[in-house]
Amino acid sequence: MEEILENKVPEAPVPDMSATKAPKKHKRTKVKESVGDRVYYIITYIVLALLALIVLYPLYFVVIASFSSADAVIGGRVYLWPVDISFAGYRECFSRSDIWIGYGNTIWYTLTYTVLSVGFTLTAAWALSRKTLPFRKFFMVFFTITMFFGGGLIPFYNVVKSLGLLNNPLSIILPGTVSAWNLFMAKTFFQTGVPDSIVEAAGLDGANRARMFISIILPISAPIIAVLTLYYAIGQWNSYFNAMIFLTNSKMYPLQLVMNEILMAAEESVGGGGEGITEQIELANQLRYVAVIVSSLPVFLLYPFVQKYFAQGVLVGSLKD
Repeated sequence: MEEILENKVPEAPVPDMSATKAPKKHKRTKVKESVGDRVYYIITYIVLALLALIVLYPLYFVVIASFSSADAVIGGRVYLWPVDISFAGYRECFSRSDIWIGYGNTIWYTLTYTVLSVGFTLTAAWALSRKTLPFRKFFMVFFTITMFFGGGLIPFYNVVKSLGLLNNPLSIILPGTVSAWNLFMAKTFFQTGVPDSIVEAAGLDGANRARMFISIILPISAPIIAVLTLYYAIGQWNSYFNAMIFLTNSKMYPLQLVMNEILMAAEESVGGGGEGITEQIELANQLRYVAVIVSSLPVFLLYPFVQKYFAQGVLVGSLKD
């Protein structure tokens, strides 16, 4: 028994776990800023803050002035917050039926114009981005010329009149449907953002050009679609010149033209004198600020939904000719 115990295989030593240490994590070395760097950053932040204040304060002042009494605004007592809060301008603005008609017209004009413009621009830009397009250089020169030369107002009016579009909503939608600048931006995006391998693979799978454009190209073109939508929608929303020239029926007026008519009517009533001249002056002054808020609010609400694509689309669309 003793011999068996003596001949027993010795047990392996248990390793000391305390001796093993976890690998050290590499710490990121911070670059030490010099005094000159700190001064540069401080100056940069101050300049940026001043620029932001210069840009944002007028917008903020319009908002607080629209809620302040006209007497406080005229007297220069409105600086940082509303004074003698009054909603007279908003009540007068929204009590008018032509405001709501103008809103409806502008929304319809903007939606229709934006859909047509984005559709025409994308299809034309995709075609121009393909080197196999016949007469490609001719079309490029043709669109480039339109960026620098125009026929003028009288020929433009005669063309619209000859087409029978006077006092017709199409005179607001069709002219300027495609912007050459936006067309070239979209063309550059397709050249730089759509790999040729994707197009070749789709062709090998038997996809025709229409199926390729709708099912493959459009889904990967969200940035440029968002940018074009924003550009065209804002341009049409703020447009009033074509409506002022081609429309005579007030029921077809867009919002911008309706607001202009309201302001002109308010100023004419002030200039005409009569009773309640002080109230008319105050109301006309307040309507100026209310008109800016009412006409700009939808644009401010639209921008957050497309702003994440905005910088990407603009940068990608401007890298290559």
